Amino acid sequence: MPSHLVNLNASPKAESSDVSSELPFTLQELKSAIPAECFQPSTWKSLSYFFLDVSVITVFYAIAHFLDSWWFWPVFWVIQGTMFWALFVVGHDCGHGSFSKHKWLNNAIGHLAHTPILVPFHGWRISHRTHHQNTGNIDTDESWYPVTESKYRQMDWSEKLIRFQVLLIAYPLYLFKRSPGKKGSHFLPSSPLFKPAEKWDVITSTVCLTLMVGLLSWLTYEYGWLFLLKYYFGPYVVFVIWLDLVTFLHHTEADIPWYRGKDWYFLKGALSTIDRDYGFINNIHHNIGTHVAHHLFLNIPHYHLKTATEALKPILGDYYRESRESIWKSFLRSYKTCHFVSDTGAVVYYRSKQEL
Repeated sequence: MPSHLVNLNASPKAESSDVSSELPFTLQELKSAIPAECFQPSTWKSLSYFFLDVSVITVFYAIAHFLDSWWFWPVFWVIQGTMFWALFVVGHDCGHGSFSKHKWLNNAIGHLAHTPILVPFHGWRISHRTHHQNTGNIDTDESWYPVTESKYRQMDWSEKLIRFQVLLIAYPLYLFKRSPGKKGSHFLPSSPLFKPAEKWDVITSTVCLTLMVGLLSWLTYEYGWLFLLKYYFGPYVVFVIWLDLVTFLHHTEADIPWYRGKDWYFLKGALSTIDRDYGFINNIHHNIGTHVAHHLFLNIPHYHLKTATEALKPILGDYYRESRESIWKSFLRSYKTCHFVSDTGAVVYYRSKQEL
């Protein structure tokens, strides 16, 4: 067992259909172990996190404007970009319906949280739903799934550059082009991502985002490109890095199994993720690193995930994955070694390009 991971799946790392063919527990058994209140969102508590994030963002904008100093702008970008990421996580709860029991409120706050950071709420919500429904499935997962060896060999230099070299700034491109091997845009209702009934949801979010781009364009016209860089682009880049870093680390590790065909089913795939410790950032970004429980039960609000996780651990046993390693150390190792999986095999693991 690698020293940086604890409670890994006890099954051996072997590309075989024999790996964990059946789990020794059911989804219902896991749900029964979690206190019932963990599944109940508090509208006021959820709103308090939203308004807290917005308030912190507002305060730091005021501080940055008051100081207007180049010694402070880089510091501001890191802080504000991190708060943009926290705001995204609030919208993430809205997208899962775990923010409140009111759909209209989830949609309203979701747009208020995501539109200012250039995320099309409904377009993202629907593609993220696809990810959750297909986690760990090589053929149907939506984000951060491995490419096959043959696909890796066929990828041109630009695809490899985006997917494997500058992956921490890839998210905006994903919104327009999705991941390797998939087609469609998060902005167009005609995309294969969406059902016909979701047309107006997608259009609504695209219009909101277009208005935000219009506002940023007007501010740039009035105050110049330097204004855009200082007040928006700097924090936005940091936000994108956070988003790509955290989502990459949710599902990328050499010891995580990926499944094909009949060897995949929801519960098994949902366990192909890792809980990670981001230190003092945990509370700032609403414990999004507590990810195993979230994938099992996406309707648990973020402020109940830690309680739910503790309740699940005794049942999950060796099937619970947790990393106590430095986030950057984990990222660099996976960045260097997790490139593709074999073309065949019901259960496969990441391999390195050095093996070609």
